[in-house]
Amino acid sequence: MPGPQHIRNIAIIAHVDHGKTTLVDNLLKAGGTYRENQAVQERAMDSMDLEREKGITIKAKNTSVHWQGHIINIVDTPGHADFGGEVERVMKMVDGVMLVVDAYEGPQAQTRFVLRKALQNNLKPIVFVNKMDRPNIDPAKVHDQVLELFLELEANEDQFNAPFLYGSARAGWVSETPDGEQHDMAFMLKKIEEYIPPPNAEVEGDFQLLVSNIDWDNFVGRVAIGRINRGTVNVGDRLFLLPKEAGGNAIPAKISKIFQYTGISTNESSTGGAGDIVGISGFEDVDIGQTIAGSADAEPLPFVAIDPPTIEMQISVNDGPFAGREGDHVTSRKIRDRLFREAKTNVALTISDTDLAGVFSIAARGSMQIAVLVETMRREGFEVCVSRPIAITKKTEDGTILEPFETLWVEVPEDSVGGVMKRLAARKAKIDDIKVHAHSTTIECTIPTRGIIGFEFELMNLTSGHGIFSHLFKEYAPHCGLMSTRTTGTLVSVEQGEATAYALDSIQVRGKLFVAAGDLVYDGMIVGENPRTEDLPVNPTRSKQLTNFRASGSDKGIQLVPPIRFSLERAIEYIAPDELVETTPQNIRLRKRILDQNLRARETKRMKELAEGQ
Repeated sequence: MPGPQHIRNIAIIAHVDHGKTTLVDNLLKAGGTYRENQAVQERAMDSMDLEREKGITIKAKNTSVHWQGHIINIVDTPGHADFGGEVERVMKMVDGVMLVVDAYEGPQAQTRFVLRKALQNNLKPIVFVNKMDRPNIDPAKVHDQVLELFLELEANEDQFNAPFLYGSARAGWVSETPDGEQHDMAFMLKKIEEYIPPPNAEVEGDFQLLVSNIDWDNFVGRVAIGRINRGTVNVGDRLFLLPKEAGGNAIPAKISKIFQYTGISTNESSTGGAGDIVGISGFEDVDIGQTIAGSADAEPLPFVAIDPPTIEMQISVNDGPFAGREGDHVTSRKIRDRLFREAKTNVALTISDTDLAGVFSIAARGSMQIAVLVETMRREGFEVCVSRPIAITKKTEDGTILEPFETLWVEVPEDSVGGVMKRLAARKAKIDDIKVHAHSTTIECTIPTRGIIGFEFELMNLTSGHGIFSHLFKEYAPHCGLMSTRTTGTLVSVEQGEATAYALDSIQVRGKLFVAAGDLVYDGMIVGENPRTEDLPVNPTRSKQLTNFRASGSDKGIQLVPPIRFSLERAIEYIAPDELVETTPQNIRLRKRILDQNLRARETKRMKELAEGQ
C-alpha cells in the first residue's frame, strides 16, 4: 500500500458540456485501465441511465488511475447548476482541481461557481483549455478571462500561477501552449503528479475519515466513501460513527468490507491507508458529512458549507381516478421513505412533511434536480403528483419579503435578440450588459429565480434551438411583484373515458392537443392548450351518434394534428400553480389540483373575492 506521498486526489470541474467526462475517459485510457483487446467504454463515469440519456453528469463519482508508482484518484463532477451540491460535497475529498474551460465559449456561469468553491477550500488548480479542435477558437482570450476570474475570486498567489494546458479531450492530445507540441494524455497525468500536492494525511494515529459520498452494495448495504485523513483501516476493525450534533452518542460498528475504486470497476480490499479514497461498510445509518473515527471521543472533521436551496415543490400521493393502475408504489408511507432516503445521499435536497396528509415538500437548487429524482422514482414503479416549482422567499424583521435573484447569461443569434429581450422584460429581468460577437450576442442580466422557470423552452422556440443560457445564484433581494410566465390557458376534460378522433377533431380547432385518439382521460385532466388565458372545458370522449343518415365508416377521413408530448421536466415548468403533473411508470399527465369542475369554479370565485378584499 503506497504512502500519502504517492497519492494524488483531484476533482475535474467545469461548466456543463465543457468535456469533463470525456477527459476522464482519456485519463483512464492513458493510465492503462483498459487491456489491449478490451472495448473502451465512452463516458464510463456516467453510469446512471438518466445521465446517458440526457448527456450530462448528475452524480459525482470517483475512480483511480495507477500510473508510474502513483495512485491518482479522480472525481468526475456535474457541470449543471442544479447539481452544484454534488461539487460542494467532494471538495473535502481532494487536494486539487482540474478546471476545464471550452476554448471557444470561455468561462461560463458554472465555471465561476465551481472555481469559487475550489479556491475557498485552498485547492490547487490546473487549467485545461479544452476543445482546441473547434472552429473559431480564441485560446489567448480564454487564458486572459480565466486569469481575470482568478483575480475576481481572490485566488492566492500560488493558485493564480496555476499551469495552463491546451488540447482536445475527445481527440486525446494535450500541449503546454496553444501551438506547442502535442502529447498524449499521459503528459497530463505527469502534470497532475508534479503540480497537485499529496494529501495532508497522517499515517500514524487513530483512524479518521470524513464521509463525502454514500454508495449502495446489494450484499452489505450502505457504503460510506471518503478520504482517510489519518491512520489505516482493516476489515474487522471496530470504528465509531460520530454524532451529527453535540451531545449525541457515537455508534460503534465492525467494518465488514473495504472498497477501492480503480478504473471502471470497484474492487474489495483488506486495508486502506492515509490519503486514499475508500468505501467502507458496516454502518447501517450513515450520512454525508459525518466523521468515522477510531475512538468514540474523537473530534469530528468540519464539512464544507452547502449553499441553501432556492426553489420548493410539493410531491404528493396520486389521488386521480387512475391511481394505482400503473404503479407498484402508491402509498404515502412508501413515497415518504423513498424521499427521505434520497435526502441522505443528496445534500442539496431538503425534504419535509407538510400539514396535509400524503403531501411532502422538497427544496432544491433547481427544477431539473427534482425532475431527475421524480423520473428515477417513476422508473422504480412510483406514482406521484408534482406541483409547479416556486421560489423560496424570506421575510426580514421589518416585514420586507425577499426572493432569490440569479445572474443569467443568454447567448442568442443576432436576429433573435429583440424577441428574447421582450421575454426577459416580462420575466422582470434587468439587463446588466450586452456583448456583440461575430456570430452571436450575449445578454447578461439579473433575474428572479422564478423568472428562469420555464425560460429554457421559451428560448428554444424564440431562437429555433440556437439559443443557450446559464445562470448562477446571486443574492436575496426585495420581491419584484407579480409575474406572468405562461400566457395561455388550458383545455380541460369534463368526462372520463377514452378520447375519440371525432371529439378531438372539433377540439383541435380551439388549441393544441396534448392527447391522441385512444388515450384515457378523466374529469379535470388537461388535454390541450387554449391560446386565450382562460381554461376551456371540453369533452374529448364524445362519440358520433349513428343514425340512418350517418355511416359508421365516415370517421376514417379525420386528420388529427400529432399531440404535444411533454417530458417530465417540461411538464413541471409548464403547469400553473393550480395544476399538477401526474407521473406513473407508463404516463405523464397534466391535471388540475381540484378535479371537479364545480368545486374548481367555487374556489376560483373565493380566491377572486379574497384578492378584491385585500
